[in-house]
Amino acid sequence: MPQTVSADKSRAFAFLCLCVAFFLSGFAALIDQIVWQRMLGLFAGSDSVTAALVVGAFLLGLGVGSLAAGLVTDRLSMRAALIGFVLCEIGIGLFALLSRAFLYDFVVQVIGPLVPNRWGIFAVCFGGILIPTVLMGASLPLLAKAAITSLADAAPRIGWLYGLNTLGAGLGALLGGWWLIGTLGYENSLRVAAAFNIAAALIGLILWRGEASLTQQAADEVAKEAARSTPRATTGFNFVTWAVLVFVSGFAIVALEILWVRVAGVIAQYTAYSFATILGSFLLADGLGMVIGAQWVRRLRDTRAAFFAVQALATLYALASIYGVYWLAGADWWEALLAAETTRHYGQPLAAALFVTVLLVAPPSLLLGISFPLAQQAVQTDLSQLGWRVAAVQVANILGNAAGSLATGLAALHWLGTAGTLKLIALLAVALLLFWCLTAWRERQPEAWRGAGALAAVLTAVVVLFPANATFWARLHQAAEEHEILVAEDRSGLALFRLSDDGAASPFFIQGFTQSKWPFMVEHAFLGAVGPLLHPDPKDVLVIGSGSGGTPFAAGVNPATQHVRVVELVGPVFQVLRDFAAREPDSAIASLLKDPRYEFVVGDGRRAIFATEKRYDVIQADAILPESSHSGLLYSREFMALVLDALDDDGIYVQWGPTARSVATFAAVFPHVAMLQPFPVLIGSRLPLTLDHERLKAVFSSDVARRYFAAAGIDTATAERLFHEAVLHGPAVPAGATLNADLFPRDEYYINNRLGAATVKRGS
Repeated sequence: MPQTVSADKSRAFAFLCLCVAFFLSGFAALIDQIVWQRMLGLFAGSDSVTAALVVGAFLLGLGVGSLAAGLVTDRLSMRAALIGFVLCEIGIGLFALLSRAFLYDFVVQVIGPLVPNRWGIFAVCFGGILIPTVLMGASLPLLAKAAITSLADAAPRIGWLYGLNTLGAGLGALLGGWWLIGTLGYENSLRVAAAFNIAAALIGLILWRGEASLTQQAADEVAKEAARSTPRATTGFNFVTWAVLVFVSGFAIVALEILWVRVAGVIAQYTAYSFATILGSFLLADGLGMVIGAQWVRRLRDTRAAFFAVQALATLYALASIYGVYWLAGADWWEALLAAETTRHYGQPLAAALFVTVLLVAPPSLLLGISFPLAQQAVQTDLSQLGWRVAAVQVANILGNAAGSLATGLAALHWLGTAGTLKLIALLAVALLLFWCLTAWRERQPEAWRGAGALAAVLTAVVVLFPANATFWARLHQAAEEHEILVAEDRSGLALFRLSDDGAASPFFIQGFTQSKWPFMVEHAFLGAVGPLLHPDPKDVLVIGSGSGGTPFAAGVNPATQHVRVVELVGPVFQVLRDFAAREPDSAIASLLKDPRYEFVVGDGRRAIFATEKRYDVIQADAILPESSHSGLLYSREFMALVLDALDDDGIYVQWGPTARSVATFAAVFPHVAMLQPFPVLIGSRLPLTLDHERLKAVFSSDVARRYFAAAGIDTATAERLFHEAVLHGPAVPAGATLNADLFPRDEYYINNRLGAATVKRGS
C-alpha cells in the first residue's frame, strides 16, 4: 500500500511538471505568434484582408499539427508521446532562433516583392510558419497521451493542461506586449521564447529519463483499464454533434474577440499596449475558465446543460457590457476622462481605457473557457481513442476560430458593422439555446428547457434594444443631438465625421483618433504641399494616408503634377469623404474627389511601395502619431530605405518628424536631409537640397499656391509660422542614438522607450 501511495504521488508530481512545461510552452507560443505575425505583416501588408490571411495560415498550421498527432498518438506508448512533446518544443525553439534569417531576411526581403496576389501571400505565409505551427498543434494530443491513465481523469487533466497552456499564452501576451518586446525588440524576444521552449523540453526530457519505470507502470495500468473496460456511454449527443458544438463555440469566441478589438481599440485608441491588454485579458480569462471547468466537470454526469449555459451567458455578458459602454459614454465623468478629441495614451485616460477593456473581455472569456473541459468530458468515452478525440475536438475548435475570424473580420463587419455583427453572434447563441431547449423538451427535462428558453428570451430582448451601428458609434465619439454624423465601418476599420454647425472645426476620427479636421488644418496642408512645391517637376506623387483629405489635397497644389496616388489603410475614410462631398458639393473635399489627377486606393502604404517597381517624384506620409499601433511600419529605418529606392533620382520624401528618434532614423537613411521647424517636417533626397526660409516663403505665397488653398479656406500666409525659426540642413545622427527598426519599433512601444522632442539645433 505505501508503495502504491508513493507511486500515485510521483505520478501526480509528474503531471504537475507537465503542466508547468505546457505553461512555459504557451508563454513562448504567444511571443512567437506576435512576432511572426509582425514579420509576415511586413511582407503581406497590415490591411485587414491580408492580416486575416496571416491569422488563417497560423490556425491552419495548428489544425494540421493537431490532426496529424491525433492520427498517430493512440498508437504511441506514453514514453514515446512524451518524447514527441520534447521534440516538438525543441523544434519550435529552433525555428524561433532562425526566424530572423528565414521569415524576415528571406520571406519578407526576398520573396515579398515577388508575390503578386493575396492567395500567393496566403501560400507563402502558410509555408513560412508551417513547421512550428504544426509542432504547436501536435503538443496537446501528445501530452494528453503522456499524462492520462484513466477515463475519470481525462477531461479534468486535459482541462488543466490546455488551461495552463492558455494561461501561459495570456501572460506572454501581457508581459510581451507591455515589457519584453518594447524593451528587447522582436528578435531578442524570440530568443527568450526559444529559451522557454527549451525549458519545457528539458522538463519533459527529465521526466522521460527519470520516471521510466513509473511511466511504464502507468502505461501498464492504461493497458489493463482499456482491456477490462468498455467504452463509457455517451450522454445525449454523439461525437459529431459535440464536434459541431465546439466548432460553433470556437467561432463565437474569435468573433467576439474581433469585436472587442474594435470597440476597446477605439476606446484605447489602438496602441500596442491596448492590443496586448485585449489579447492578454482574453487568454488569461479563457485559461482560467478551463481550469475552473476542469474542477467543475468532475461533479457533472451530463455536461450539456452547463455547456449551453456558459455559451449563452458569455454572449449575453458581451452584448450587455458593450451596451453598457454605449450608455456610459454620455456621462460627464466619461467625457472628462475619455474625451473623444484627446489622445488617451498616458496617465488616467490610459488606465481608464484599459480598465474598461478588461471589464469587456475577461468575464465572457472565462465563461467560454469553461466550455472546453465540458466538451472533453462528453467526448472522452474510450481510453483507446484518447489522442484522436483530443485532437478532433481541438481541430473543431481551431476550424471554428478560423471560420469566426474570416466570417467576422472579412464579411460581417464589412456588411453589418460592429452593432450588426454583435447582434448576429447573439442570435447564433439564441439558435444554440433553442436547439438545446428542443432537445431537453424531447428528453422531458422541464427545468432545462425552461431555463434555456428564458435565456433565449433575454438575449433576444437585448438584441432588439441594442442601438443601430451609426447611433452606437456616434455616442462613443461624444456626438450631441445637434451634431450631424457621417460614419462608415467595414473590415478595415472605422471613420467618423462629427460635423459642427456653429462655425467650429469639425473633427474627423479614424479608429478613435482625431486624425484631422474640416476645414483643413494648415499643418496638414503644409505637410502635403512642401514636396510638390519644392520639386522642380513633380509629375508623380504618392501620399500615404488621407485623414480628412488635407494632406492629399495639398499634394495637388503644383499644376505640373499629373498623378497623385493616395493610399489609405482604413477604407471607410474614403466613404465618409464621399458622403461629405455629396453633402457639400462646392467644398475642397468634393473638388479633391472629382480631380482626375487623383487615384484613391485602399491598402497598405508600405506594400504599395515595395510590391511595385514604380518610382515617384514625391512621396509623402500623412502625419501619424508614433504611439499608435503599427506606426513603426512607417517610422522604421527599413521603410525609409524602401522609400529611397522608390524615388526618382531627384525625388523628394516628406514626413512628419514627431520624435527625436524618428529624426535620427530619417537622417541615417537619406543622403541629404533638411528639417523644418517649429512644425517638424523632414525632407529627404539623394541630391543636395536647396532650401532657405525665403524660398519656402516665396513658394507658399505664390499666386498659384494662394489661389489653390483659398478654395479650402486656407490663408497660405499662416504657413510661415510653421517654418519661421530655421531651415536646417543635414541634421547629423547623434553618437549612440537609437533608431526605429522593423524588428525594434521603439517609438511604437513608447512606455518602454521615452519619446524625445523632435528638435535639432541650428547648424548641426
